[in-house]
Amino acid sequence: MAKKRPQTTAKRPQPSDGARAAGADGDFPVVGAREPCPCGSGRRYKACHGRAAAHAVTELVQRPFDGLPGEGDWVALRELVPAATVALPLKGGLPEGVPSVTLATVLPMAWPALRRDDGSVLLGLQNDTASGDISRDLADTLQRALTAEPGTPVQARRAPADGPRLQDLLDPEGTFEPVVHPGFEFWVPEAENASPEVTASLERANAAAIPTVKLQGVDAAYWCETPDKNHLRWVMPYPEEQLLDGLARLHAAGRSGLGEGTRLVGSFRAHGLTVPVWDLPSGLGADDIEKPAAEFAERLTAALATDAPSPRTSVARGAVSPTGRSR
Repeated sequence: MAKKRPQTTAKRPQPSDGARAAGADGDFPVVGAREPCPCGSGRRYKACHGRAAAHAVTELVQRPFDGLPGEGDWVALRELVPAATVALPLKGGLPEGVPSVTLATVLPMAWPALRRDDGSVLLGLQNDTASGDISRDLADTLQRALTAEPGTPVQARRAPADGPRLQDLLDPEGTFEPVVHPGFEFWVPEAENASPEVTASLERANAAAIPTVKLQGVDAAYWCETPDKNHLRWVMPYPEEQLLDGLARLHAAGRSGLGEGTRLVGSFRAHGLTVPVWDLPSGLGADDIEKPAAEFAERLTAALATDAPSPRTSVARGAVSPTGRSR
């Protein structure tokens, strides 16, 4: 896989003709922007129903996962982690005939959701959505998956503006415990029965996945391996300005690293939270960074609690300021 900037993750699979976007009536297959629109108008998709899909947005919700258990991990699985699953507990328990509901970073052929033959539901997190509220879009997909025929994928559509959000459907007292996988074999419990399309999609996804490990000693921190160096990307729950001041204090004091050869290289914003990023030596694995990360968490807590002025120098703030904003 080509080398990526540390704030990115493996490229998400693009929707095939099995995935749909919200066109004028919400029922046109996704095609390339320059391909003929499937409505038969003769115009390119981007100039026809693709225009409606591109503008089918509601007001942007800056923190779509706010109020859900594990908000930082929701953000990480949406933006950073190639292959992971999480069991989702529903309010009132599971419906009859649905043995489990599982959130997955990506599903075969970029399906928004899948009702398996046994009735269980897989909900995809990293798909493009048609509105400005990811939580509402995912809730709409989940509701339709719960009643879909077993053995069928659920297509995308524009969620009703007054529809429920994930916060309305998921148990607020439930846990959110991601399981990070080395690849996407969880797609096909019985690989010998997978269709050629799913098998090909699995091979492409595995080839693109960046090795990633969730740290156990701190929340929402993920180590990943790239050809030239490793990285730690850590989704933090603090207000942005407070966090940047704390990081700047540590950087000015020479205490923002995670050990020899490591360096805090900046941060980026993702769904309302700030994600600091560290460069790590290639030989430094996830287990090696557990203790330094826990020690850094203690230093950061102290730096956030102090009343000392923040070092607002260009060097200190420039080293930790966000370099961009995700969706």
